[in-house]
Amino acid sequence: MNLKSHIPNAITVLNLLCGSIAVIFLFKGLFLEAAGLVGLAAVFDFLDGLVAKLLNAKSLIGKELDSLADVISFGLVPSLFMYMLITSEQETNTGFFQTLVPYFALSIAAFSALRLAKFNLDTRQTTSFIGLPVPANAIFIISFVMVALYDDAPAQILNQLVSNILVQMTVIAVSSFLLVSEIPMFAMKFSKGYGIRENRVRYSFALLSLISVVLLGWTGISLTIIIYILMSLVFRGR
Repeated sequence: MNLKSHIPNAITVLNLLCGSIAVIFLFKGLFLEAAGLVGLAAVFDFLDGLVAKLLNAKSLIGKELDSLADVISFGLVPSLFMYMLITSEQETNTGFFQTLVPYFALSIAAFSALRLAKFNLDTRQTTSFIGLPVPANAIFIISFVMVALYDDAPAQILNQLVSNILVQMTVIAVSSFLLVSEIPMFAMKFSKGYGIRENRVRYSFALLSLISVVLLGWTGISLTIIIYILMSLVFRGR
């Protein structure tokens, strides 16, 4: 095995390390830094596949390692974000039910792992996805939590909503379902060239996402994933 075959795996390990450090940062209360590390993990998650393709260095071990890294960065980390949000809202409630509620957030990690295991075995998901990709789900969950924690101007009207425990439970349940659903989701892969006509869905999504993030900040990031899901439903993953 030559040196170039190890390069994509090294990038994947950087993804895993970002997620692992993000866990430590979360327990220190460094939410912004942890969110930034998940963003960096997403960059590495994109690069490892790109580099593997460019170097013709794809391997079975690389595929498995990628899923293991994603479980940490895009499964466990968003679960802990939601867990800490719920516990911060439930500090005054010490009953048995209230004590158990925050652990429901860990279902995000469990369903993310299930989704990744299915993806590795599903030959249908080569140019598009079936079910919500774990990085997209992680981005939504983390930005949802950040809306509640950082009450900037665009998010003020939503702060009370996202801080509601019933809303939080619903978000966890829906996101867990979407991860393992049979809903076709389009991928941001330009497999048919870069023409506008054949990639109108991707270009439209990119433009709407940019506008949402610039205008609404953390709220816009959450909205971006909702737009992605709705466009996938309309265009059936094309």
